[in-house]
This record gives sequence, structure tokens and C-alpha cells, in this order.
Amino acid sequence: MQTEDATEPGVFATTRWSLIVTGAGFGSGEQAARQALSELCRSYWRPIFSFVCRRGYSPEDAQDLTQDFFLMILESNWLRQADESRGRFRSFLLKSLQNFLSHAAEKAKTHKRGGDLTFISWDDWMKEAPSQLSISAQTLDSLPPEALFDLRWAATVVEKALQRLREECEAKGRRRLFETLSTYLTAERGETSYASLAARLDIAETMVKKQLHNLRRRYRWLLRNEVAQTVANPADVDDEMRYLFTALAAGT
Repeated sequence: MQTEDATEPGVFATTRWSLIVTGAGFGSGEQAARQALSELCRSYWRPIFSFVCRRGYSPEDAQDLTQDFFLMILESNWLRQADESRGRFRSFLLKSLQNFLSHAAEKAKTHKRGGDLTFISWDDWMKEAPSQLSISAQTLDSLPPEALFDLRWAATVVEKALQRLREECEAKGRRRLFETLSTYLTAERGETSYASLAARLDIAETMVKKQLHNLRRRYRWLLRNEVAQTVANPADVDDEMRYLFTALAAGT
């Protein structure tokens, strides 16, 4: 299993902020801008949708507003206002969403949803980004909108890291290994039965321990990488990770 090595940068050049800059069209063609915007939409629709729902909108209206928010990003100069000095992309996006909702009723009168744009369907979003985090109805009802946004954001970061780990394992023919061990990536040592896992995988117990150690190490690196992509200053990564872990704990 691949682990950190000299080929993996300590400072990540491609961040969500750089995607924004690309999406704004600074020195890039229209196709590159569209691809960047598509990545942003696919990555962050779920926390936005959850926030809008928690603000009291019906699921149907929340779907419309979520798509309208991304259309606003596509059609306006919002991206050109993005500034890495603002710090954390999570905070910048939430503030933008709050501003958008404060004028949502006014925008609805003048904005024809979609226009001439071809936008991904809601069903496609649901198929492409199924959430692996189970959140109880009680939690959904009790968390304030901002806390729910952070919870869904944290879940998105975790799921993206897990998806990258899955793809790496599949590329090496280790899909079964991932599916067997992935649920133990964050388990306490005492909660892991290496003998049982060895029997399921038909390999030695010592090999199970080694493979799980490698998977955990790689997962931590990928998770840190995902978080690093959403902050402007690498020094903020640890604080952001602690913040997101706290958000996850509040919801699970």
C-alpha cells in the first residue's frame, strides 16, 4: 500500500481556492472554468442543501435554491470576489450562501432558473455523491443551520478522502481489501479483531495488521490533503481538522 513519500508535496498546489480562481476565468479558457465550477458544485452541494433546509425551506424549495445558488456563482462575478486572504473556503462559502438567501425572494422574481445553461440534474447529484454519514432526524432538528452546514461539510471532506482511497485500492486490484478494512480506519485498537479479518481475507494476521496500518496512514494523509485544499494558509490545516472533527462528533 502506498504511503507518503518524496513524490507527495507537503504543500498542496491545487486547492479549492485555485479552483475558484480557475473558475473565475483568470487566465483560463471557458472550458477550464466550467470544469472547475462543476467540481465545486459536485463537491459542496450537500452542506448547502442541508443549510437551506434547516433554514425552514421545504426539500423541494431547498433543491431549487441550492441550484439557484450555484447558478448565481456561474452567472455572476461571485468567483471574482473570492480572495484567498479570506482564509477558509468553508467560511467564505457559508457567508456567500447566507447573503444569497437573504435576497432569495427578490431574486426569484427576476431570475429564471437555468436560463440557457445546461446544469446537472438533482437525481444525478444524488447518484454521484451518496452520503455515507447517517444523521438522525433528532440531530437534523436540533442543530442550528450553521452547525448542520459544518457537519455536512465535514462529512463531505471525509467522504472525498475515502473515495480517493477506494480508487487507489481499486487501481491496484485491492478493492476487497478496502471494502473489508475501511470500516476499521478510525476504530480503536481494541475494537479490531485481527483474527476475524484475517479469516475473511484469507491472509495471515500479521499481514492484516500491516495492511490496516498502511491504509490508516494513507487515509490520514488523504484527509489532511482534502482539508488543506480548503484553507489558504497551510498553518490553518490542523485547526481546521480539529474543527471538523468536533463538527462530526456533534452529529454522530
